[in-house]
Amino acid sequence: MQNGTESFVSSFHWPFAGSFGFNTDILATNPINLSVVLGVLIFFGKGVLSDLLDNRKLRILNTIRNSEELQGGAIERLEKARARLWKVEMEADQFRVNGYSEIEREKLNLINSTSKTLEQLENYKNETIHFEQQRAINQVRQRVFQQALQGALGTLNSCLNKELHLRTISANIGMFGALKEITD
Repeated sequence: MQNGTESFVSSFHWPFAGSFGFNTDILATNPINLSVVLGVLIFFGKGVLSDLLDNRKLRILNTIRNSEELQGGAIERLEKARARLWKVEMEADQFRVNGYSEIEREKLNLINSTSKTLEQLENYKNETIHFEQQRAINQVRQRVFQQALQGALGTLNSCLNKELHLRTISANIGMFGALKEITD
C-alpha cells in the first residue's frame, strides 16, 4: 500500500507560490471549494431563496387566514345551530306543556261529559221506572174496576128480576124526560 500511496503522492507535484494552477490535494481544496460554492449560492441564490421563502410565508399566511375565516364561519354556524336548538327546545317544552294542559282539559271534559251522560241516564231510568209504575197502577185499577163492575153486574143480575128491571128502566126514563122538559 505504501507504494501505491507514494506513487500517487509523488506523481503530483506542488505548484510554486505565485503561480496559478490546480491543486489536486483533496483534503486541502475541499473546504475552499465548499466555501466558494456556498458563497456563490448565497450571492446568486439569495433572491431565489428569498422569493421561495416569501411565497411559502404568503401561502402559510393565506392558509391561516382561510382557517380563521372558516373557524369564524363555523363558530357563526355553531351559534346559529345553538340558537335553533334552543328555539326548538323551547317549542318542544311549549308543546309538552300545551300537550299536558290539553290532556288535562280533555280529561276534565270527558269526565264532565260522562258525568252528564250518567246523570241523564239516571233521569231516564227514574222516568222510565215512574212511567212503568204508573202504567202498572193504572192496569191494576182497570183490572180492579173491571172485576168490581163484573161483580156488581153479577150481583144486580142475580138480585134483579124482570119486573124490577122494567120498573128501574121506567123510572130512569121518567127522570130523563123530566130533565129534558126542565132544560127546554
